[in-house]
Amino acid sequence: MGTHSLKIKVTVNIAIVLILAMILTDLIMIFIGQQDYIRSEVSKGNLVSLMIENKLEFLSEAEKIQPDSSHTRFIKEVVEESGFTYLQVTDLKGKQIIRLGKESRGRKEIDLLAGKAISSGKSLNRLSGATWGVFLKQRQYLILSVPLYFENRIIASVSMVSDLDRYYTLQRKSQRYILIYIFINTIIFSLFGFYRIYKIAIKPIGKLVKRAEDYSDEDGFGFLYDKEKNEFGLLSMSLSRMLKRISNDKESLQASLQSLEKAQNETIRAEKLASVGRLSAGIAHEIGNPIGIVLGYLGLLKSHSISDDERNEYILRSENEISRINTIIRQLLDFSRPSTGVIENVSLHDIILEITDILKVQPVMTGVNVRYELLAEMDTVKADSNQLRQIVLNLMLNAADAIASSDDNKDGKLIIKSENVNIHDSHNGCERRVIQVMVIDNGPGIPCENLDTIFDPFYTTKEPGTGTGLGLSVCFMIIEGLGGTIKAKSSREEGTAIIICLPVVNS
Repeated sequence: MGTHSLKIKVTVNIAIVLILAMILTDLIMIFIGQQDYIRSEVSKGNLVSLMIENKLEFLSEAEKIQPDSSHTRFIKEVVEESGFTYLQVTDLKGKQIIRLGKESRGRKEIDLLAGKAISSGKSLNRLSGATWGVFLKQRQYLILSVPLYFENRIIASVSMVSDLDRYYTLQRKSQRYILIYIFINTIIFSLFGFYRIYKIAIKPIGKLVKRAEDYSDEDGFGFLYDKEKNEFGLLSMSLSRMLKRISNDKESLQASLQSLEKAQNETIRAEKLASVGRLSAGIAHEIGNPIGIVLGYLGLLKSHSISDDERNEYILRSENEISRINTIIRQLLDFSRPSTGVIENVSLHDIILEITDILKVQPVMTGVNVRYELLAEMDTVKADSNQLRQIVLNLMLNAADAIASSDDNKDGKLIIKSENVNIHDSHNGCERRVIQVMVIDNGPGIPCENLDTIFDPFYTTKEPGTGTGLGLSVCFMIIEGLGGTIKAKSSREEGTAIIICLPVVNS
């Protein structure tokens, strides 16, 4: 399709260039012909003036010119044969002695030129009026004034008017044949030019395009235009060398990509272990109480003074405390378990409630009031459940740390909202349904100038040693990999809101 379009464009361009060139040549020839015609009219006028000068009878006084009737008839015949539409003879006083033909131009313009010819002693001509030429507007009349001499003295002038419209009429008739000639030549030259360009340029380009479309890694590097060593041959060889370099670099590029993927996974793993370390302190404190209770019950069970009912009650209470310890440790182990990478349908609300249950024993959550507004009817997403847990945990820990860093001594508030919204998908140009989750805290907020950098690796506002600066960066990588988005809004008065959007699974 592309080669066919190129053929049409080349043919059209060739035709346009040829037509313009021929029209320009024709215009030049018309202009030259017009100048030659004017020169011939001037020469003819000079000849007519000589004939009139020889036929006039001049008296002894230069001011008196008296042509007889025979001379007048002769001059009239000369004018008719010469093709001039008007002739007048003017004496030195400006009087018109002879006037023949139709006065097609104003008397004043003719008299003015006649006076100048007498005063200068030179033959003068002027173009006047306007009419349609062949293609454009042109001058319609040629006015010619020639001084008449008697005994080397100017005694009068003869003025003649030639109507150029006759010339233009003949030219317009001849232009029909010229235009037909131009049209035929344009077709012939266009076909010939197209054939040459097709052989020189279009055919090699078509071969290159076909080889490029059919190329695959298994074909090797035979991307050559293998006839003439012209520019297309050089281009083909350059393309082959380029493909060879790309193939040589392919393995190193793939190794680099694998290395980057491994580094990304290690970053996510490192941030997860850092979060596990923070959770461990709170969990160690949480399991200390039930262990102390169990030890107390075991001491009572050693006593021989308790009844069987009391013994059974102490055993039941010990089992309950041990079950509590087991639940806490299992939650920590579930979170710290390496991600399997399995993508499955996961309830985002369940993940939020599970992480909140783990965090409620953490010291950082002391004094923080957690409120849920989980309004989304569709909360199922396709994701790795462990990665979703890591996202929720990071966002809630960051919110708790922000509340703890506030100097206002106000009650900490952590709000988790969810709702279903429609967003515009720029890839396919349609609307898609997502779940939007907002984690909102009433901490000191984030400065506006830092909002664009909080998702960069190692960005942190915490004291050295208290954070890795990878939490939000890891969240960004995971959410982007799931086809979602994450952004932040913050103000001094309202705190910070982290907003994530993930595609939901249609039920």
